Amino acid sequence: MFAAAHRLVLSHVRRYCQKTPIKPIKLRISEAASGAELGAEVKVQGWVRSCRPQKTNLFLHVNDGSCLQSLQIVASSELNDPLLTFGSAVEVTGILKKSPHQKQSVELEADQIHVIGECNPVDFPLKVKERHSFEYLRQFPHLRCRTNAFSSLLRIRSEATTAMHSYFKENGFVQIHTPVITSNDCEGAGELFQVEAPSTGNEEDENFFSVPAYLTVSGQLHLEVMSGAFSKVYTFGPTFRAENSQTRRHLAEFYMVEAEISFTESLEDLTKVMEDMFRSATEHVLAHCAEDVDLFHKHVTPGHRETVDSMLKKSFPVITYSEAINILNRSSEKFAFPTHWGCDLQTEHEKYLVKHCGNIPVFVTDYPYDLKPFYARDNEDHPEHTAAAVDLLVPGVGELCGGSLREERLDLLRARLEEVGLEDIYSWYLDLRRFGSAPHGGFGLGFERYLQCILGVDNIKDVIPFPRFSHSCLL
Repeated sequence: MFAAAHRLVLSHVRRYCQKTPIKPIKLRISEAASGAELGAEVKVQGWVRSCRPQKTNLFLHVNDGSCLQSLQIVASSELNDPLLTFGSAVEVTGILKKSPHQKQSVELEADQIHVIGECNPVDFPLKVKERHSFEYLRQFPHLRCRTNAFSSLLRIRSEATTAMHSYFKENGFVQIHTPVITSNDCEGAGELFQVEAPSTGNEEDENFFSVPAYLTVSGQLHLEVMSGAFSKVYTFGPTFRAENSQTRRHLAEFYMVEAEISFTESLEDLTKVMEDMFRSATEHVLAHCAEDVDLFHKHVTPGHRETVDSMLKKSFPVITYSEAINILNRSSEKFAFPTHWGCDLQTEHEKYLVKHCGNIPVFVTDYPYDLKPFYARDNEDHPEHTAAAVDLLVPGVGELCGGSLREERLDLLRARLEEVGLEDIYSWYLDLRRFGSAPHGGFGLGFERYLQCILGVDNIKDVIPFPRFSHSCLL
């Protein structure tokens, strides 16, 4: 009996001492490609970018979107599967090793390959050996994120978003979530999408909000509300314009970065924030997305890197609107739109001014008062009569930022609102001036235009995941 009990104890000890199988380490492709966990058994998941079966070996390139570089998978030809095609989703397990053929490169020696999702290469509109144009890819908003160029764009966009938020956080700004639905028309241009509830046949239910409501064109007025309690505020979100345009410059839905600063009476305070934010965000993107940015600067817009470097090396010049008009009037360029003092600057004028100033960003200040919305501060500089407003013009795009000091003087603001017939609608705006108002100003930056500027992309529809514009709302 004692011997039987002894054998039972030894049996339990042997089972306890047996090694538990080690689970493979799950890595993203970016981690595996950087050489993390060399020599260990790892598991990666992603989509096949290329498949090259040979007599004894099988070579795959797999990418999961975490970086531009794909991971090479080397396996026995016995692991080949007819479902392993370009675009198929796979899970691969094996040993991560240094590549014997390429220095500073790694490969995964696979012992298991599982096809998780099939992809029919015959019907798939993206071909592995073809370089598709952005125009072609716009037809497939549900698939274009799988291309190298667009996946790089989306990583850059994500990193640029982080950079913008980081800049404001590091400089003491409070983020405000301004509403998407509003009763305000910030720009006064009337290009609004009206929001209405489905008709129920009941008149009382027809007007859901009891007042006309719209998709926002800007968060500025809501930021001005907050600037009565916080000295620095910003917002970053979608804005909408019902502009019937299909040009390469316009979208019906786009993202704006907007900021408002209290206790300032100088446009220089605004231009400093604009310039610092542009530099900070761009340097961050170049540092954290070097490989993705290089793809654009080498293959999409060759030579654009020199323009970006030049923008970062030089201070942004400042000219007044009057100086800008003089420059344009002296030019030998044949403009489609004639220039004179009081005209609104068109894209062709903005691009010319940028080139005239050395093909770097340039601030244009003190626009004619009548060109600017009711909230822009009156410079009271008759006979010209200008507003304390500023635009930042950049290479390849034209206007990137627009801003102004806000009219904090109650009597002037009331007279302006009466002049344009908005005194009743904006009575709350007058209240802001009546109850503890401080001099303030702010600006808005078009995020998609910023991406166009640093990447050199010509069409704004190619820097946003799902472009919405006149007669097009795919997905």
